[in-house]
Amino acid sequence: MTAAQWMACCELQRVEALALLREVAGLSHATLLAHPDALLGADVAARLQEAALRLHAGEPLAYVLGWREFFGLRFAVSPAVLVPRPETELLVEFALQRIAPQGRARILDLGTGSGAIALAVAHERAHAEVWAVDASEDALAVAAQNARALLPPHRAGGALRLLAGDWFAALPPHPPRFDIILSNPPYVAKGDVHLEMLQHEPQLALVGAAGGDGLADIRRIVAAAPAHLAEGGWLAMEHGYDQAQAVRAMLCAAGLTAVGTQPDLAGIPRMTFGQRPVEGR
Repeated sequence: MTAAQWMACCELQRVEALALLREVAGLSHATLLAHPDALLGADVAARLQEAALRLHAGEPLAYVLGWREFFGLRFAVSPAVLVPRPETELLVEFALQRIAPQGRARILDLGTGSGAIALAVAHERAHAEVWAVDASEDALAVAAQNARALLPPHRAGGALRLLAGDWFAALPPHPPRFDIILSNPPYVAKGDVHLEMLQHEPQLALVGAAGGDGLADIRRIVAAAPAHLAEGGWLAMEHGYDQAQAVRAMLCAAGLTAVGTQPDLAGIPRMTFGQRPVEGR
């Protein structure tokens, strides 16, 4: 079978078929255009078929490939972690805007998963001290793998700290204050119709242990965050399309100021933030 014949019969979207040919068969799009009659070996054809069946079953392309690009970096992913999404890059951009290129800052990423947010910040700000928390040991193993791949050795094992536990409870006794706390927490309501399309991704990372209206974990984070923020420090959180007003109200009730919401590229209110006041101002 040629590559062109496989593409014609695989019944996948073109972008998915091209991705599989690139990753499994080592055939780039340019090569396919120049040599559509390139023959596929029996072992390659079998692996392509296996990958195609996984996609037909609804498994995300990122899991089939084993990686996903986020903020220009290639992150290993597995069903232990959510697939990083472009809208989550808002959190990284928020942090980078508040840390000078050579500046020092202490960052906390709550619910790090693959480590996408924490590692993107650490990659861009060499002098930042980045802490990352997740309740899943399997997720932290993926984050550690990505740290080794994406950061210099002294960063992967030094200025980046990976901690297992339930939100702020994962921190050691008498932890330092943080200049920026970032989080993409579970925010999908239990029973939401969209969960069926996300069945291959970790449900704990989508709806959280408490379930409910999708705001339970956000409430817990917001309530505890001021005690962990340095004066003038920021909390920024991703949330659902219809949750911005509720999250802004929580931040205001927690005593944070400069509260606002930023939309994603689709214009959907996606990230809400607030700042701990500086005493005496």
